[in-house]
Amino acid sequence: MLYNINAQIMHAMQPVHVMARQARQYFYQPWNPLSYSWYYRTIRASLELIERLTDYYEEPEWELDTTRIDGREVGIEYKVALEKPYCNLLHFRRRTRKLGPQPKVLIVAPLSGHFATLLRGTVREFLPDHEVYITDWRNARDVPVSEGEFHFDDYVDYLIDFLNHLGPDTHVLAVCQPCVPALVAAGVMAADNNPNLPSSMTLMGGPVDTRISPTEVNDYASGKDLEWFENNVICKVPPGFKGKDQLVYPGFIQLSGFMSMNMDNHISKHFKFFTDLIKGDGDSAEAHRKFYNEYLAVMDMPAHYYLDTIRKVFLEHQLPKGEITHDGNPVDLTAIKKMALLTIEGELDDITGRGQTSTALDLCSGIAKSRKQHYEAKGVGHYGIFNGRKFRETIAPKVKAFMAKHAQS
Repeated sequence: MLYNINAQIMHAMQPVHVMARQARQYFYQPWNPLSYSWYYRTIRASLELIERLTDYYEEPEWELDTTRIDGREVGIEYKVALEKPYCNLLHFRRRTRKLGPQPKVLIVAPLSGHFATLLRGTVREFLPDHEVYITDWRNARDVPVSEGEFHFDDYVDYLIDFLNHLGPDTHVLAVCQPCVPALVAAGVMAADNNPNLPSSMTLMGGPVDTRISPTEVNDYASGKDLEWFENNVICKVPPGFKGKDQLVYPGFIQLSGFMSMNMDNHISKHFKFFTDLIKGDGDSAEAHRKFYNEYLAVMDMPAHYYLDTIRKVFLEHQLPKGEITHDGNPVDLTAIKKMALLTIEGELDDITGRGQTSTALDLCSGIAKSRKQHYEAKGVGHYGIFNGRKFRETIAPKVKAFMAKHAQS
């Protein structure tokens, strides 16, 4: 029902979107002597705001076609290294033969509503000096039901399969939500004496123990029982999609939740965008467009995985309590000994509270202290942990140095 209502609303808004776009383009005609007057700029700004608010945002492009290595521009090829029903292991292959062996890094993107392209800035920083791979999650509405269900344990299995494919001396960088399944995967691999256990794992702003410094996001997830989520946010994909009859947590519901928790902030940002357009501040306006083109592009999540995460991470706190299992078997994080562990938190993170990620260092007590490290990024919010100026200038260099220090010899 909700899926169909949303589709009808978007369909009804399409004529408004088209008319706003066409009118805005008309008012940009350079031959009009009034084109750059305050009056016309205000009209154009209003029309673009309407155009963007009534648009439907598809999966963004990676826009990482080149990188610079030793002062040279090198082309990037997007290659699927391993394909699975719900996720592809995407390799950013650099088109040059002049590189010697470089460390492999698997970036684990969140399966929490946004596409993996949200980590575009993260990938960009590692391209010049690493072989970069990322978990490129598929929109669940495009996965046929014949492929089966996807649960939390399947997520862990995917990560283990990806690491087995990449082989030894691989470094893992998990951002936000995947910090928990990444730790579980490491625990399973350590217990099995898997030679492909990561050399290092970096956890960035992840909900390892949401009982610590709970945020509004944590309160939302833990303030209701599992039945409420099953009855209120889970939908069946309607006809017209490859995943017809797939049970999902729809992207449009997730987006409404994202927006509602910071509505004042989003309103102020759009008002600033409007005034920037009137003032002719093209750089600020373009930065707004790029951010919201990514932020407003959301995908459906597999319902079973979403409900598993709510139960295991936010309601029962299974990982910090030592109660989490994989395929019915207990997972012992103390079995991890050979892997180095780095945790990173943002001082101003309003999604994952301070201390929620760093608690992983205590849980992994089998790792020597010399192989564990924590860093708190001052003045940084959640998205600033993995993107933006402070990430480029401070956080990324620390992660790279940690990986280099703990690479297998």
